[in-house]
Amino acid sequence: MTADNTTVLGKAPAAFFSRRRRLNRNSLSSQILARFGSGILVLWAAVSLSFISLQLAPGDIVSLLIGEQLRTPEVEAAIRAEWGLDEPLLTQYFSYLSRILHGDFGRSYILQTDVSGLVLSQMLPTLKLTAAALAVAVVFAVASAVITAGKRLPRSIAGGIELILISTPTFWLGILLLFVFSFTLKLFPVSGDRDISALVLPALSLGLSLGAVIGQVLREGLERALEEPFALTVRSWGAGDIVLRLRHGLRHAALPAVTLTGWLIGNLLSGAVITEAVFGRPGLGRITVNAVLAHDLPVVLAVAVLSAFVYVVLSTLVDILYLLLDPRLRNDAREAGR
Repeated sequence: MTADNTTVLGKAPAAFFSRRRRLNRNSLSSQILARFGSGILVLWAAVSLSFISLQLAPGDIVSLLIGEQLRTPEVEAAIRAEWGLDEPLLTQYFSYLSRILHGDFGRSYILQTDVSGLVLSQMLPTLKLTAAALAVAVVFAVASAVITAGKRLPRSIAGGIELILISTPTFWLGILLLFVFSFTLKLFPVSGDRDISALVLPALSLGLSLGAVIGQVLREGLERALEEPFALTVRSWGAGDIVLRLRHGLRHAALPAVTLTGWLIGNLLSGAVITEAVFGRPGLGRITVNAVLAHDLPVVLAVAVLSAFVYVVLSTLVDILYLLLDPRLRNDAREAGR
């Protein structure tokens, strides 16, 4: 074999693996784009459903949009012009889609204000609460699973605590936390959103029950992972039990828990409405309750569409996390596309 042949043979494996890496990157990119595409379709369906619900609601659309506001010819004319009610239904639909794409959710005739500005001003506190509750849920679930997996007594104790948290309504847990840590110990403020201390109890109230559900699934997955052959190999390298569980076991056990988290994200958004009311926090919960009680339909529709948007974004991120956690999903999708 000549030197030239040896050089060619040496370059062949490198070229093969380089091409395989490019295929993996292309496959991952295409799947991420597919997830975003499906998310856009879901969001379009949510916007279309809000329009259809408005059209099918009993009563006159003008009366629904006015709510409890005094009905005058001027207000009626403004609503008909704003919503294009004199136009054909298909024209109204595309006009509605165009307005939503431009962030225009109409006007609240009860509050006499722009709906988009009202809802967006209250979205940040709700997103802060949702993100903090999700962080609480993840930390609680990981700590519970890592500490108790495969250990009979700690597992039983953790299971009992998780069962209590799952069975306790969010508002009742919030009231209990307020009584202990705000009224009795005076460690946290009772209401408001002044600083990070005002976020602690609402996040615990909203996140602990979710963390209990995720923790049960994560513990079972971690126990199965610790029985796999790779666990014996890692132990033979001299790795400690905590290193095995955190660095190696969690990655194998995380996929079912991540899947469940994606399904439960909607619970965080709906639970935020009750939690904000219990703790007197600003946010979408308060304006949603007020809008429903006052029959302020433009605000209700705007909250519904924006909540769907947040849910779609978070669910899409969870779907992408699947692909990053488990390369087998990328490989299966690539094989299916051949």
